[in-house]
Amino acid sequence: MKQVFLILFTITFLIGCATSPTNRRQVVLYSESDMARQGEQAYREMQTEIPVTTDNRETAYVQCVADYVIEALEPAQRGSVGWEVTVFDSEQANAFALPGGKIGVYNGLLDVAYNQHQLAAVMAHEVGHVLANHSNERASRSALRNVGIAAARILGATDTTLQTIDFGAQLGLTRPFNRTQESEADAIGVMLMANAGFDPEQSIALWENMSA
Repeated sequence: MKQVFLILFTITFLIGCATSPTNRRQVVLYSESDMARQGEQAYREMQTEIPVTTDNRETAYVQCVADYVIEALEPAQRGSVGWEVTVFDSEQANAFALPGGKIGVYNGLLDVAYNQHQLAAVMAHEVGHVLANHSNERASRSALRNVGIAAARILGATDTTLQTIDFGAQLGLTRPFNRTQESEADAIGVMLMANAGFDPEQSIALWENMSA
């Protein structure tokens, strides 16, 4: 089992060390272009599978708030292709952002985000996940888990060893976003929305609305 973990450590050390915007060490194995390509593909699939709102007022409102959030990004963070925003017709009170500058907002969110500041809080939080490479980190950990299982099998590991590696994944290596990542996105999001001219204190009211 020590051989397996030595292999994983060596791979991570050679190609995966990075630092998040909050100076947290993280493992990222994929290039920015790879993640942008995956984000683009997932975004287009969602646009075909989930209805897009036909309410022009909703679209204009969400786009306006998003524009302010995006404008507050550093030039390198905005990218050369620009960010894209889609409002989906769904009762979900949620939003997301994908690598490559793709933002999705479910119009059900507008039922709990009572003003532009609260809407900005959600979008800035989701953009924070992108800025911190959380999708890359999640995918990288999943890949390392697969490498670990393959290496363990090659080295003749027992079922107990394989179960230990798999259990590690269940504890957080492959789940969507862990608590550390969510807290990091919160911190980045609050700073981003403030830089965009929105009231950060409204983020507290938003979470209260969503939990009511």
